[in-house]
Amino acid sequence: MKVIKVSSLVKNYGNTKAVRDISFSVSKGEIFGIVGPNGAGKTTTIECMIGLKKPSSGSITVLEINPSKQRSDLFERIGVQLQEASYQNKIKVWELCQMYSSIYKNPIDYEVLLEKLDIADKRNSYYGNLSGGQKQKISILLALLHNPEIVFLDELTTGLDPKSRRTMWEYIKKLKADGRTVILTTHYMEEAEQLCDELCIVDQGKIVAIGSVAEVIDSCSLDIVTSFNSENEDLETLISSVDHVKGVERLNGTYNVYCSNERAISLIICLMEERKVSYTNLNITRPTLEDAYIKLTGNVIKEDGNV
Repeated sequence: MKVIKVSSLVKNYGNTKAVRDISFSVSKGEIFGIVGPNGAGKTTTIECMIGLKKPSSGSITVLEINPSKQRSDLFERIGVQLQEASYQNKIKVWELCQMYSSIYKNPIDYEVLLEKLDIADKRNSYYGNLSGGQKQKISILLALLHNPEIVFLDELTTGLDPKSRRTMWEYIKKLKADGRTVILTTHYMEEAEQLCDELCIVDQGKIVAIGSVAEVIDSCSLDIVTSFNSENEDLETLISSVDHVKGVERLNGTYNVYCSNERAISLIICLMEERKVSYTNLNITRPTLEDAYIKLTGNVIKEDGNV
């Protein structure tokens, strides 16, 4: 069941084309990622999907609701964490939760959510005294107060240290386990690889790839690299004859074999065992989503999200 449909979305700011003809759909209960660097159009796409921005052209339905025309109806059924969200430093966690609870008709008991997110011990702390990870947990909590069907998370883990980022991943997985649909934007390729059932990679406002992580990587025809050490100096011709081997190189006793698929790896190993070739330190390096992104765009995304 498709709960979100985005068709030919365009968003312009004067002469600037922020989003250029983006189309995708999201199934109920999946984690869908919009992945790319700062300025790629990720946040603008999210803002159009939740009704904060009106598309220049194209159509969007979320839970069969038009966000531009029925935003108040939509907000009763979705939860939103925006990247630029911030709160008063001198407000206590429980006060913040209580204030937001008062907005909704039938809010969840925020005390239960504090326990679920492992921050119940911070209920009397000032927001300004929380760590970055704890503040992000509060953002999730406030987005969940009205028990939404879909949760939008915009660059949720930006600025967190690697440990806190991975902890946050576990909470995102729990949202899916609870039956919610999750839409997230991120510039971290590893994050998208770990979390997303489906994703689209955006660059300069356009989708350059869409599908599962495996489908996006496979579409780029990237090599699997098998490396091993051997004192035998005459293996290049032998290994080059194996099906699906694209190239072989030897450097200081280390062979790197570039393969087009997994089948080549087993063929290489069988051949070396058959010829009684001695080798050590066998290692297989499979292409990642980051490798696919670099091939698709020619760019590398830095830690701060810029290229």
